[in-house]
Amino acid sequence: MSNNKGKNVVVTGASKGIGRAVAEAFAAEGALLFLCARNEVALYNTIALLQTKYPDAVIKAKAFDLSVKEQAISFGNWVNENCTAVDILVNNAGSFMPGSVHNEEDAVLEQMIAVNLYSAYHVTRTLLPKMMAAKAGSIFNLCSIASLKAYSNGGSYSISKFAMLGFSKNLREELKPYNIKVSAIMPGAILTDSWGDYDNSKHRIMEAKDVADIIIAATGLSPAAVLEDIVLRPQLGDL
Repeated sequence: MSNNKGKNVVVTGASKGIGRAVAEAFAAEGALLFLCARNEVALYNTIALLQTKYPDAVIKAKAFDLSVKEQAISFGNWVNENCTAVDILVNNAGSFMPGSVHNEEDAVLEQMIAVNLYSAYHVTRTLLPKMMAAKAGSIFNLCSIASLKAYSNGGSYSISKFAMLGFSKNLREELKPYNIKVSAIMPGAILTDSWGDYDNSKHRIMEAKDVADIIIAATGLSPAAVLEDIVLRPQLGDL
């Protein structure tokens, strides 16, 4: 029997890439899914795909722009209205804008922080009261190898991902008394839409499913164990 059958699972940024792969992995396990993404058409295309592949899956979804505080809170409230308590939260919503601190456009930092940090902060805060009352649950925050080391053209994106890792570490300590696990996942290069038509026939970079598989594996650990900081890189290193 699946470890996650019947569990309430929330995935943000679920319309493509890592988010869609994670949603599919949990759909295959029989979880009750609560999905969101900013693009409504892409989100509902994902639902159609998943329900065709997993006809017994129970999937609820609604479009929100989580970079806007009010919408992030509204999404959390919508989830709370539709389930008792969240068992698994995957904070995946995010975006990348290249540049350097000295030359990137004005307001890029604010945008990166809003999308890559505040979205997770406000969604998590809204869902936590029920999770804390239940004294159970797992939270997975999608960080990046950019959370660990600055790199060329990383700029405000890297700053926001360093902050996301800090958020994860603080949250982990706060939630230990409530038996809620917090994992920070830091992937390197993964084949997503941002790579365009990149030829990955030689498996030079990772697939979104690799992250999904790690998350599924982490949910199968005993109550005494938590994967705290998870670094995933291509076997031959990042490009």
